[in-house]
Amino acid sequence: MQNDEPGAKAPPMLDEDTIAFAGRVFQYARLGHHAELAELLGMGLPPNLRNDKGDTLLMLAAYHGHVETVGVLMAHKADPETANDRGQTPLAAAAFKGAMPVVLALLDGGAAIDGAGPDGRTALMTAAMFNRVEMVETLLARGADPSRRDASGHTAETAARAMNAQDTPDLLARVIAAGAAR
Repeated sequence: MQNDEPGAKAPPMLDEDTIAFAGRVFQYARLGHHAELAELLGMGLPPNLRNDKGDTLLMLAAYHGHVETVGVLMAHKADPETANDRGQTPLAAAAFKGAMPVVLALLDGGAAIDGAGPDGRTALMTAAMFNRVEMVETLLARGADPSRRDASGHTAETAARAMNAQDTPDLLARVIAAGAAR
């Protein structure tokens, strides 16, 4: 790939060993090898390293439910707000997978409760869509905004109804009604 801008440098070419190393690093995040990542991070590995899909190490660890690995990455200043190329944040990925310990670790580590990628979908919306009642309750207790809308205009309640979630739409409707009654 060539950059035709005047004065632009060509991207560096990576040798096979470097590419293999990067593959191992991302696999450590996917598999939850927190000790190996901690050692590499301590040696200067960038905590916000991204793969070809824009997934950070934190995104991969969160998506695969590895709370210890999430903790190591957060301790090394991994950015919980970095969305991947599909606009997903680590918190929304953990909500999608139903990984409550990861959701809590991300929130405790400073992830924005209503953080979202360009599509505007928050962890609350994702948890509601998949009828994750305990997670919805936890996110609400931590300050998630049930009236927030995504780029399509959906709230957590309307997204949950669209997905035919059994319990979360009514739970959210009660929370919104109680908030309006105040």
